[in-house]
Amino acid sequence: MAALFFSMITVLVSDITKMKVDAIVNAANNSLLGGGGVDGAIHAAAGIDLLRECMTLGGCETGKAKITKGYSLPAKYVIHTVGPVWRGGNRDEDALLRSCYVESLKIAEEKGIESIAFPLISCGVYGFPKERASKIALSELIKSKLDVFVVCFSAHDKDIYASSVKEMGLEGQVTIL
Repeated sequence: MAALFFSMITVLVSDITKMKVDAIVNAANNSLLGGGGVDGAIHAAAGIDLLRECMTLGGCETGKAKITKGYSLPAKYVIHTVGPVWRGGNRDEDALLRSCYVESLKIAEEKGIESIAFPLISCGVYGFPKERASKIALSELIKSKLDVFVVCFSAHDKDIYASSVKEMGLEGQVTIL
């Protein structure tokens, strides 16, 4: 009988730049050169060397992902992914967001990463509805063999994930802290 692999998914409120995991995911912009929100916080915590490496990558397309070292972060790697800007849901936003998770997990598995922390991709200034985004994220994260942390900015965001976990029947597969 084949071995079954299940990821451990934990949803918590924390600072992603302080997560002691193999990799953190950056909700980046297309330039990969830093910005606001999670992106700015990750660049600030990692230091100037992250910016220097990002300058060599030639940016990143929406829905794709690229990896760098973590530099001054506790995480060894940063996986940068560019989520879609919400424009009402009729411009492939769902598929592009799903691709962010798929591509990030693919890179992580190729690098032998065992633990990874994700922010709420596209849910800040990009305006993606959080309830919708949480279901897309969970539907991809549960397929992973990695230990996954979904790092929420607020208790309200964590509650949105908790509701999605319940609606999707994932109570035994996702821990809400």
